[in-house]
Amino acid sequence: MKGVFFMQTISKTKKLILSAMLLAITIVLSRFLSINTELLSIGFSFVSVMLSAIWLGPKYSAIISGLADLIGALLFPFGTFFIGFTISAILKGLIYGLILYKKGQELSDRELLIRLIISSIIVIIFVNILLNAVWLNIMYDKAFITILSLRTIAQFIMLPIQVLTVYALIKALNPITKKYLFD
Repeated sequence: MKGVFFMQTISKTKKLILSAMLLAITIVLSRFLSINTELLSIGFSFVSVMLSAIWLGPKYSAIISGLADLIGALLFPFGTFFIGFTISAILKGLIYGLILYKKGQELSDRELLIRLIISSIIVIIFVNILLNAVWLNIMYDKAFITILSLRTIAQFIMLPIQVLTVYALIKALNPITKKYLFD
């Protein structure tokens, strides 16, 4: 079968287990397998957030993303905690979930790729660049335009990496999720 298929339901137990696994993966990817500076963070935590959005929907992906930011900041801080970044994390999960989640429908490869590109561009522009630049400006009182230009370059370099990584993972994991995850 061509495309990515999402069956009607995932049991509540499976949702809870999958959420916990994706939460742990998000924390590890964002806190240990990323490059973090005062003004810039480059990592792969988007992978687990986007997978949760595709498999579980906007509510779960927003909760997972927000909790990952909170737990990561409490247990493994790499700067001062600022609630704005938690809000950004929740918005990322919500946006990805609203665009990527299609319960009970088959997504063609083309439609999946288009949804990945659209959701990534929206998150990059409105959350990663604009909103996070505002938070950094509030926290460090640095020049907004400088923060904005630095973040813009880094984020648009990451765009194709992000889309292709998640697309390849979804395609590779599709047989496994069909067999073990969906009822």
